[in-house]
Amino acid sequence: MAFLSSVSVLLISAWLWLSSESCVAELQRFQHPVKPKGSLSFLVVGDWGRKGQYNQSKVAFQMGLVGQKLDIGFVISTGDNFYEDGLTGVDDPAFNQSFTAIYTAPSLKKQWYNVLGNHDYRGDVEAQLSHVLREKDKRWLCLRSFILKAGFAEFFFVDTTPFVDKYFTDPGDHVYDWKGVSPREDYLSNLLKDVDAALKKSNAKWKIVVGHHTIKSTGHHGVTKELVKQLVPILEANSVDMYINGHDHCLEHISDKNSQIQYLTTGGGSKAWKDDVHWWDPKELKLYYDGQGFIYMQMTQHKAHIAFYDIYGRVLHTWNISKELHSDA
Repeated sequence: MAFLSSVSVLLISAWLWLSSESCVAELQRFQHPVKPKGSLSFLVVGDWGRKGQYNQSKVAFQMGLVGQKLDIGFVISTGDNFYEDGLTGVDDPAFNQSFTAIYTAPSLKKQWYNVLGNHDYRGDVEAQLSHVLREKDKRWLCLRSFILKAGFAEFFFVDTTPFVDKYFTDPGDHVYDWKGVSPREDYLSNLLKDVDAALKKSNAKWKIVVGHHTIKSTGHHGVTKELVKQLVPILEANSVDMYINGHDHCLEHISDKNSQIQYLTTGGGSKAWKDDVHWWDPKELKLYYDGQGFIYMQMTQHKAHIAFYDIYGRVLHTWNISKELHSDA
């Protein structure tokens, strides 16, 4: 009887452990309401955190104007939130100098949904993820990977930095904060499973994946081969509509001719790289702009309107997607 009791305890313990593991594995979910008439409007910016320098303040000013005019509901950041080496801790003044004191327009005092970039991983990652920063500025929400449900749309935020081999094999003089990521193989395997499962489970009209690193890009960093190999098959298999990233300090739109995915780069939040461009198939490349700016997006159940803005508030490029007709320029 004692043996049977011990076995029972072990079985129950194992079941509880497996149950807790499955709960932990599921990506954390958040919700954002749509407008009363059933639409979403938001801005997307990346690679910005330079204490207002390299035209960060000017980009923020235009974001505020566009955000007010078009009545946005939230802002998405595609990472590299604090240069050059992330935050040193929750009390780092760079949080105020690069975020709170820069994005001061009333229209930008909405929820910000942020992912980490490779420069953020050179600092204290846990600081950016901490609730302490949320208390300092209630707009701030940053996690490694998570899901945002906004009515008919779902946004899947993916932590892309741990996918890149060179950060582990040839980091140069940089030191990365891999706490919470090691062992890397397990972290990536679980993340890919979680993203795939969440996309399969989703019944959203629009599926948008947000990460820091480029997948298709004609800019400096170009194609991230690790994401092409590991993440793209999941995006294509689950009918993802858009992949939005930063990392390359430019604005880009690449329309994949082999799938429905629109690849949008918005890494022009501050420092830009002029003339750092490589050839890309003109049948796919709809926009390349080697300057600062951001993306505005307005969505309904059946249509999405995408507009790229430069530092002067000029519209550089627009693209409309219809769920009935699929897409047209």
